[in-house]
Amino acid sequence: MPPPPLFLSLPSPPPPLLPVHLHPKAPQSLTLELLATSSRKAALLACSVASPRHSDYFDPRAPPPPPPPPRGDGYGRPPPLNGGQEGRVFTSYTIYKGKAALSFDPRPPQFVPLDSGAYKVAKEGFVLLQFAPAVATRQYDWTRKQVFSLSVWEIGTLLSLGPTDSCEFFHDPFKGRSDEGKVRKVLKVEPTPDGNGRFFNLSVQNRLLNIDESIYIPISKGEFAVIVSTFNYIIPHLMGWSTFTSSIKPEDSRPYNRPQSGPEYEWRR
Repeated sequence: MPPPPLFLSLPSPPPPLLPVHLHPKAPQSLTLELLATSSRKAALLACSVASPRHSDYFDPRAPPPPPPPPRGDGYGRPPPLNGGQEGRVFTSYTIYKGKAALSFDPRPPQFVPLDSGAYKVAKEGFVLLQFAPAVATRQYDWTRKQVFSLSVWEIGTLLSLGPTDSCEFFHDPFKGRSDEGKVRKVLKVEPTPDGNGRFFNLSVQNRLLNIDESIYIPISKGEFAVIVSTFNYIIPHLMGWSTFTSSIKPEDSRPYNRPQSGPEYEWRR
């Protein structure tokens, strides 16, 4: 005798929603019910996607977002082409006075590669002093600027000045060449009469361009303190020593061979 057939009972689907005008309930009560249902659904949806509290604040535990790709310098200029100066940083310290302005601009040392793959300093860096005369109140003509490059030892001379000391540096850009003596630059640094600052005076005689000019600017005690602090910091970088120390790796260290004799090797003990 065959088994009796099986019947699967499924729940009936909910009746479709009728338009308001066909619904058996009163239109006003139905409208309120539909609004209440929609409000509950919206509340549940909002709860399910609501962001945590203070989501507009930075969470220090979260990883930082990846940086955007470089797209120029932020001023509408395109990114530099291959061989440009992308990544370089330029800085200066500028002092503005009534008759002139003076800026201090560091210039890095020059390195040359060796056959071993290492580098050596070919030329030390320097600090470029740029003097610009004033043409009006708080206006300076940088097209007429005169420049003077301070070497490392000249910077050291400035740093060693006492309160009443002065110094003088002479430069001939064409020294050792055919135009030697035709351009003469003299930088004098001396204390002000009241002893509360320094005078920076640059005299330039250029017979090639028929220029004979002298630009001086008073430097206050506070401004000179900034110069001294900046010079103390920048000297190791101008000499390339900071690059050397940052290249030291513990895994590349090896012991020095102890010399047999010689006082010049005593520091290697």
